[in-house]
Amino acid sequence: MSVDPLILQLIPHRPPFLFVDEIVSESPDGLVARRTWRAEEAFYKGHYPGAPITPGVLLCESVFQTAALFIAKQAMAAGGKPGEGVPLLAKISDVRFRSPVYPGDVVTMEVKKKDALGGFIMMSGAVKNGDKRVLTVDFSVAWKAPEGQPTA
Repeated sequence: MSVDPLILQLIPHRPPFLFVDEIVSESPDGLVARRTWRAEEAFYKGHYPGAPITPGVLLCESVFQTAALFIAKQAMAAGGKPGEGVPLLAKISDVRFRSPVYPGDVVTMEVKKKDALGGFIMMSGAVKNGDKRVLTVDFSVAWKAPEGQPTA
């Protein structure tokens, strides 16, 4: 599966650190995206040889990238332009892993906006593999221009 070009317009992440393939649906308070975990991805060679499992931190990252897509789409709806700044995590809490994800699995990531305060958006996220819940996480994120860092 290839990456939807719209994703590349909305967020600054690029392969090999892009973990969203397509947007499935969106609403005023959330977004659902999809990702196929490909057996040829390099991290599977070391996590774990002979018994590969998708690292939990990358599953979390797929949720955070889904949130970045949600925020970017909200900004565009309000008249903003893609590519102005980057999403920055401020807080991660209550991460719960329920089942592993293996090479070849197709998962959906869902994010929901809970609140916004002072430029930060509090959100909840989940990953599902079919009907099976893989993880849940609460987090806060802001979209900022990085100070003193080139964005190109």
